[in-house]
Amino acid sequence: MATTIDSRQGTPGAAFGSGLATFVRYAYPPNLRGFCGPDDSTALRDYGLSGVVDAGLVELAKAFTGPWPYLSVMAMEARVGDPFDARVVEAYWLGNDLTSRVDLAAFGNRIEAEFKGRAGKDWGHMAESIPAGALPHHGFHVFGVYPWVGLLTQTERGEPLEILDRCRIRWGKVVASTGDTAVVRSRPLLWDGRRLELGAPQVETVNQGVGGDGFIDPLVPGEWVSLHWDWVCDRLTQRQLRNLRSFTARQLEMTNHRLAHPGPQVVLG
Repeated sequence: MATTIDSRQGTPGAAFGSGLATFVRYAYPPNLRGFCGPDDSTALRDYGLSGVVDAGLVELAKAFTGPWPYLSVMAMEARVGDPFDARVVEAYWLGNDLTSRVDLAAFGNRIEAEFKGRAGKDWGHMAESIPAGALPHHGFHVFGVYPWVGLLTQTERGEPLEILDRCRIRWGKVVASTGDTAVVRSRPLLWDGRRLELGAPQVETVNQGVGGDGFIDPLVPGEWVSLHWDWVCDRLTQRQLRNLRSFTARQLEMTNHRLAHPGPQVVLG
């Protein structure tokens, strides 16, 4: 097992970098599709399969310009220190109490610095979501940033509703697990022409490894897992499951009811 590296100083850390290992599992699915991070997804996959954490992985993770602004501002505001601390990584992908420690003005300034140029003339609409209750969470990035920076209109990557549904972190209950795949029951995102909501649970087949090597230990029917695109990212504790459900509901409520110009509604029509 490689020594962990403190992402601020590039010096050996005191404990194994579970936060970085977790980051890899969540970042790989969109990286594989060219949504975020460096062009070569093979390197990230190999880190995920090997479990190695080293200085190379730190630099690779920092190149993910989507998550990095959220992780770094949250670590600074919550006085955690390491942006890849396990608590910070969990807060971004699943949600936890660290998100509430981030000053709204500091968060808004960071979002402006990172995404205003890409949003262009639509920046004003994106900025509406900051005072409406935005949090440094992946759900905000998908529903509050994606629509205004063109990621929902690149049809070669999928239809807008499919991108919103697959790129949000969702939860599923394991039905069966065999080799590199698992069957899970999860709730899809639906659009009724006016608002987004979660539908009734449906069965889907997802990936959990490559060539017999898994990103996580073999799953057991009845376990709850987190999903990103068509990949299992991790097992969920009951606390994590509650947080993910709560943060998802909060983001959908904000998107559907609190914004004058909801990005998904503009794109989906």
